This record gives sequence, structure tokens and C-alpha cells, in this order.
Amino acid sequence: MAYQEQETTGYGTRVGRSFKAIGSGILLFCIGTGLLWWNEGRMVKTAKMLEEAGGSYVEMENPNKKDASLEGELICGTALATTEDSLSDSQFGVGAKAIALHRKVEYYQWVEHSDEKKEDKLGGKEVTTTTYTYSKKWVSSPVESAEFKDPAYQNKNTILTTVEGADQYAENVKFGAYKLSETLIHMISSREGLNLAISEDLLKELDKNAQTAYERFYGVKKSAQQTAAQQPAETAVISDSAKAVADSLKAVNDSIIKNAVNKKDFEYVHQAGNVLYFGRVPGSPEVGDVRVTFEQVVPAKVTVMAVVDGETFKAFKAKNGKRFQTLVMGKKTGDEIIEAEDESNGFWLWVWRGIGTLLVIGGLNGIFGFIETILKVVPFIAGIFGWGVSVVCTIVGIVWSLIVIAVAWLFYRPVLGITLLVISGFLIWVFAFKGKDKLKELAAKAKKSESASAPSDNNA
Repeated sequence: MAYQEQETTGYGTRVGRSFKAIGSGILLFCIGTGLLWWNEGRMVKTAKMLEEAGGSYVEMENPNKKDASLEGELICGTALATTEDSLSDSQFGVGAKAIALHRKVEYYQWVEHSDEKKEDKLGGKEVTTTTYTYSKKWVSSPVESAEFKDPAYQNKNTILTTVEGADQYAENVKFGAYKLSETLIHMISSREGLNLAISEDLLKELDKNAQTAYERFYGVKKSAQQTAAQQPAETAVISDSAKAVADSLKAVNDSIIKNAVNKKDFEYVHQAGNVLYFGRVPGSPEVGDVRVTFEQVVPAKVTVMAVVDGETFKAFKAKNGKRFQTLVMGKKTGDEIIEAEDESNGFWLWVWRGIGTLLVIGGLNGIFGFIETILKVVPFIAGIFGWGVSVVCTIVGIVWSLIVIAVAWLFYRPVLGITLLVISGFLIWVFAFKGKDKLKELAAKAKKSESASAPSDNNA
């Protein structure tokens, strides 16, 4: 059953908060405006940098042989990224000759979810009802259940062990006859599962520690069969098709675990493939179970676009100061890389525009929200005025954002900036003047309708 909390806020407190929100609204409005301006400049500078890079790069025909004529040149070349460095995970005694090692940790925990509903009352009071629900899921860090709102779920979380996530990278990664820089090494994404070979002694020690933690929390020692048969506390109604998919995924997961190489099972620790599992039954997790996944980055064919700097590479610096270097998986041409970067630049342009516009609108709502709050004495009237304020703030926020974008474009690219200013002016004209004309037209129609209905009323 869901747990609920109610909080009542008085009219005076609400009004006071609404006036305090004016300052926050102004700050939000300024941040949104600044973000919009910065974003336009970022986009133009990046586009110019990519245009310059696209017109100045040269193809590195044979990365396996150093070419002195390419020194200081922006190149695009494809070769196999390899390393002779051996990396090891000292905590678990596993490792490999790899470009990188990654250790990912997940904890099976109770997680709190909240849903808040607000209701205005006559006289200006506000009643906030917050509903808390709980579910079990894999998370990246332990959840502090002592802070849960529902007493029935407080202190319901535990962990069988604490393991930190970790990333290691090789220092010497070859790219043909050259050496990749640290920045480029981190861009290689050819991940594979690291086959585990943890020593028996370490597994026994881990198993003993996990058993101690398990019995300290649960108080009893349950068999694996009891754990697997135990039903979860929460129930959910799902469709037959969804159940079929879930059963199918579970069967695949169980099959992978069953057939994994280097499989070793202890009572509380299980090693299978690239996963080390702390818990009774991997296929039926309990709160406190921990799942550690090991991955390695293996040699792979990559394409580098960067400036040759001796035996390694550095970022290309455009005339406007923007820097650029990249590594992509597989074989790509320089034109393909520049085109992909252009698309990414355009994508982030619209993402930041949207965020900036929302911040501006939110700031305006914060500045003028006190109008609705003052009228909360009568919720119905406040609702009407609140809707009107929200609409006006949205329109003004969009128009203001277009003006900021236009002025920024005037600064960076005048032709497009003038076009946007014309669009903004048209919107202002429509809202300020045509809106009034429309209201007059509607009023005239209403008056005419009343006049037409008057004789029929007299005849009646």
C-alpha cells in the first residue's frame, strides 16, 4: 500500500514565497538569456572550425610508416589501435593485455518513488499530497533506506559487499607507427567482456564475507532453493505479451549464466564469464545482492583526425581558437567525419536552444507568478488568471528567445540574424495588434447575436 504525506501551506506563506521567487525568476531569466547567446556563438565558431578543418586536412595514406612531411598537418588516417601494456585489477587479481579495463558495479536495492499533487483551497491555503511507492531495482550505488518516508521500508536495504567502479587505460597505444594521445585513447569503444579467472582462495574469502553480511541482515541462513522460490514483496499486473517477453529474457539470461566459461559457484559468490555476482541465486536477486561486470577494450581498427605532433597527435587549433580532434571506430573518410561533426553541432544547437527558451519562460513565470498566488483566495479565479499569465509568459519567452538568437546571429552572421528579427517582429505585431482586432470582432459578433435574439424574447 502506498504511503502518503500531506502538508498544508497558509495563504500568507504562499504569497511570501511567490515574492521571494521573483529573485529566482530573474536569475533564471538571465541564465536562459546567457545560455541562448553563448549557444549561438558556440555553434557558429564550431561550424567555422569544422569548415576550416574540412578544407585543410590531408589523408594519411600509410600510418604504419612515419612521414616527416606530415609534421604539424591535420591528418585523417585509419589503422589498428594496439597495445602491449598489461592491465590488471589488483582487487580481484584479473587482467589482460588491453587498451583499457572497466569495472562496473550494480546493487540490488529498494528505491523510493514520489508523486506530488497540489490542491488549492478556498481562502488561499494549499494542500500538498505526496504519495511514496517503492520498488526493487539495480542501481549504480547503495541507497540509504533510513531516509525513506514510509517507516515500513526504512532500513530495508543492505549490501553484501562494497565495490568501487574503476577504469584503467594503457599508456602506450600504437596507431601504426605513431602513438595515440590520452584523449584519443579514451575515445576507443571496442569493449568486450573480460573473461574472469579469480583465484579459489579469493573467491572463498569473498564468499565468507558475503555470508557474514547476509546473515547479519537477514538473521537466518536460507538455502538457494528457498531463495529462488521466494516471491517478491511487490506485485505487478502485466500483459501476457509482456510476461512472455520477460520470461524469454530471463531464459536467455539463465542460459548465458549456465553456459558461461570459467563458471565457479560458491554459496554467496558466483563467477560466470565476465560477471562476479554476490548473492544466493543470480537469477533471483535479493536486496543486498551486488553484480560486478568486467570489460576490456581490445585492439580495433580506428580512424584518427588530429594534428601530427612528432610520434603522437594533438588537437587542431582553428583561426578562431576552437580546437578539434577525434577518433571514430572503423574506417572513415575525413569528409564523413566532418559531416558527422556538423550534424552533431546542429543537434546540440537545437537542444541548447530548447533548454535556454524553457529557462527564459520559467524565469518569467517565476517573476509574475505572484499575481496568481495573490488571487489564490478564490482558486477558480486564480486558475483563470494563472493560465493567462502562463500563456503570456510563454509567448513573451519565445519572442524574447528569438530576439536574443537574432541579435546573436546579427553579431556572428548578419543575414540570418535579420531574418529572425523580422519573424520576431511579426509575432509581436500579431500578438499585440491582431489579437486586439480579433477581440473586437468577437465582441461585435456577440453584440449582434444579442440584438438578433431580443425580438424573439419579446414575442415569447
